[in-house]
Amino acid sequence: MGERLPLAVRLKRLLRELAKFGTVGAFGFLVNVAVFNLCIHSFGLAPVRSGVIATAVAIATNYVGNRYWTYQHTDKRRIRREVSLFLLFSGVGLVIENGTLALSHYGFGFTSPLADNLAKNVVGLGLATAFRFWSYRTWVFRERSSAAGGGVDGLSAEEEREHRRMLLQ
Repeated sequence: MGERLPLAVRLKRLLRELAKFGTVGAFGFLVNVAVFNLCIHSFGLAPVRSGVIATAVAIATNYVGNRYWTYQHTDKRRIRREVSLFLLFSGVGLVIENGTLALSHYGFGFTSPLADNLAKNVVGLGLATAFRFWSYRTWVFRERSSAAGGGVDGLSAEEEREHRRMLLQ
């Protein structure tokens, strides 16, 4: 394995990535909350159904933001693989987010609009966001390799993945 990047450089990159991911996520959060409440209060849909619809719309919004801003520097040659993995991991996040809502609403009987919003948009979304950040950066949006065979800062793709894993430890 090549020479390791200094900790300060790795932390700076991670913080920049977190800030961009958080900005995209904040916009997705607004979309999610708006669609969720629109489905419940305007269309009279059930909470979990509304949550799944809202999360699906937010996933589409977040893909565009993450692909073209947060992870704009990553490999774009394998877009089908990227989209497939994005949808897979987003689907797991959807289950985490709306499973929390279902447990709160149907399991614990917390059925007020406030309880539904807290369960889905605070607890569930918080857990799902942590999972999505880890999975997107580790598996979906991978670093592009240069013509010389090195990725970012002259590291191979495998070395860059190892650096990413180390950042999260």
